[in-house]
Amino acid sequence: MNIATVLLGIIGGPEIIIIAIIILVLFGGRKIPELMRGLGKGVKEFKDASKETRDTFNKEKEDLENSINSEDDDDDGEKDNKDKKKNSD
Repeated sequence: MNIATVLLGIIGGPEIIIIAIIILVLFGGRKIPELMRGLGKGVKEFKDASKETRDTFNKEKEDLENSINSEDDDDDGEKDNKDKKKNSD
């Protein structure tokens, strides 16, 4: 059974309204926008950090692939030079 189905089945409309009233009473009407703003900034920072990590990973992956390809090209060049020397002798 899916956990989301279980949680959505337990929390319905009336429960959400009760939770919202409790939050309003605890934090007050003036603090809620500040809390939401802070939450939004936190989510934005997380997304930015995630994107930066993904970009760094992709860059390192490309650098590694380029390094491997250039080593393969160098090895092929050395073999060609050895073959040319053998043929000239």
